[in-house]
Amino acid sequence: MRLAQGIVIDKEKTFGLLKFSALRREVFLQNEDGTVSTEVKERTYDLKSREQGRMIQVSIPASVPLKEFDYNAEVEIINPVADTVANATFRGADVDWYIKADDLVLKGKATIPTSNIPKSTPSKEK
Repeated sequence: MRLAQGIVIDKEKTFGLLKFSALRREVFLQNEDGTVSTEVKERTYDLKSREQGRMIQVSIPASVPLKEFDYNAEVEIINPVADTVANATFRGADVDWYIKADDLVLKGKATIPTSNIPKSTPSKEK
């Protein structure tokens, strides 16, 4: 069972100040025969969250370059969404939460998606 669109998060109220810790893991795609490929699907990073009072994990798509920030660098997550995965058990269900985001950037240095940059058109001079 999954939430249709996930839960959109108010970053400041939910996480407060976020500090970079480390790359936790890389998730790899599977080949058709079920073996693990060498292609990375997503990367999960450990971040220290002041509001949560603990470490949180945030997954970023592999299309975003590997993040190698300094330890304790202040970071910001771009478009975070919380979602769940539930598995039925004999006593009810086990629910796991996870956080995904579009990107992870240094605080105050948000990136601009290249798809939103207007393309310049050549001027027509006579």
